[in-house]
Amino acid sequence: MADDIENTETPAEDAGQISEDDWAAAMAEQVVSDGAAATAQPADIFPSFSAPLGQGGIMNELDMILDIPVQITVELGRTKITIKNLLQLAHGSVVELDAMAGEPMDVLVNGTLIAQGEVVVVNDKFGIRLTDIITPSERMRKLNR
Repeated sequence: MADDIENTETPAEDAGQISEDDWAAAMAEQVVSDGAAATAQPADIFPSFSAPLGQGGIMNELDMILDIPVQITVELGRTKITIKNLLQLAHGSVVELDAMAGEPMDVLVNGTLIAQGEVVVVNDKFGIRLTDIITPSERMRKLNR
């Protein structure tokens, strides 16, 4: 069945990316195997998180995600301006933000507020000292709004 599909892979797809033809072939195989899967027992694909910590439980599972990169953003403040004023900005222009001087800045991870802090300078580089960490329950309350 997959032989009937025209192969139009580009050099980028040859380098390890999955082409649409590969997806079509995989979907066709899934349709064929779905009839047999109804009688078969489900495979143990995902490990159980209920194992005790000493026997390779949650801690070993968390090790798999520890190297995933996330984007941290520190937000000083926000403002809205018109496109006319935006186009008039030049070197040395000042944009007024809605935050007051001395207010804590928001720390966002992948766009989600996780903490607030204050600016510090260490070895001529800016940093942020966390002053308040948002608990998971507080984050959930904000999502439910």
